[in-house]
Amino acid sequence: MKINGEQKEYPAGLSISEMLIREGFVKERVAVELNAEIVAKENYDAAILKDEDVVEVVSFMGGG
Repeated sequence: MKINGEQKEYPAGLSISEMLIREGFVKERVAVELNAEIVAKENYDAAILKDEDVVEVVSFMGGG
């Protein structure tokens, strides 16, 4: 699968939540797009990633 433009190898059956943890993201502070569609946070555990998927993770940053 491709995450933020970079090819990654993960085991089959990985959920979005698990991928976020492995990539070092805090799921409460990101938005995830899977194959050009935004995924609702409540679906991160149920959404299972496949080898051909394209994932974009956008982090929210505070400003001052």
